Amino acid sequence: MATPFLRRKLGLAIIAASVFLSLSGQAFSGDLPQVRKSGVLRHLGIPYANFVTGAGDGMDVELMRLFAKHLGVRYEYVKTDWGTVVQDLIGKKVQTQGDEVALLEETPVKGDLVANGFTVLPWRQKVVLFSDPTFPSQIWLVARVDAKVKPIKPSGNIDKDIAHTKQLMKNREVLALKKTCLDPDLYNLEATGAKVICYNGSLNELAPAVIAGEAQMTILDVPDALVALNKWPGKIKILGPVSHKQEMAVAFPKSSPLLRDAFNSFLKQAQRDGSYARIVKRYYPSASAFFPDFFRGK
Repeated sequence: MATPFLRRKLGLAIIAASVFLSLSGQAFSGDLPQVRKSGVLRHLGIPYANFVTGAGDGMDVELMRLFAKHLGVRYEYVKTDWGTVVQDLIGKKVQTQGDEVALLEETPVKGDLVANGFTVLPWRQKVVLFSDPTFPSQIWLVARVDAKVKPIKPSGNIDKDIAHTKQLMKNREVLALKKTCLDPDLYNLEATGAKVICYNGSLNELAPAVIAGEAQMTILDVPDALVALNKWPGKIKILGPVSHKQEMAVAFPKSSPLLRDAFNSFLKQAQRDGSYARIVKRYYPSASAFFPDFFRGK
């Protein structure tokens, strides 16, 4: 039988081991010093548009490879999905409703940053740190090219244009996707009188679903719409905006400000030396025509 002294020593050893494991877990999901010490930058990504193609390349894949090289560490891609991407970054399950978010039970941390055309949304800003913008975006309403509905005429007033675009949805089927930048709650689509259908597939499948006649319309963000227009020329048309202009950026845990700042410095350097522009042109050759103000001087 253990003496009181031995029991006390054993208890202290268990506490010490628990603290060590806790700190080890924190280090694994730590800031810039821990990433450099581990020797690897873990890039959480989702195959989406031309940011992460799923074939080992994409705009954000190339940017993250260059960033890892800039830090002097090895690059590692970690595939995730829209339902778990934030929890895989911050180590907690999240529950969202529009712009509101609740943090739930702890989960394993699987990466150091998220980069796959990740839109800056109010609820995401509450739980992650965002870098400087890496790409412009906006939510557009899209339909088959032969749909009996005409694109709106831009008025010069974005709020009026959004209101006119939403009027086109009334009594029509509109695809959307929960837990993404295309979540219908973010744009109050129910109030338009649309028959909102929350799609069960991926973002990449929304445009072809409309082309195939699964719904009359879908909302898409700009990058995905640009890819769809190029991939299926003459098959879809842009009806108008559903949101104000948005921005995409790289997401980091709230506990990693140094890593975020290091990326911002790297991004500025990449914009100055032309490597950023070359990557954008490779994957989104028409982006600067749609958003000249964003890309001017970058």
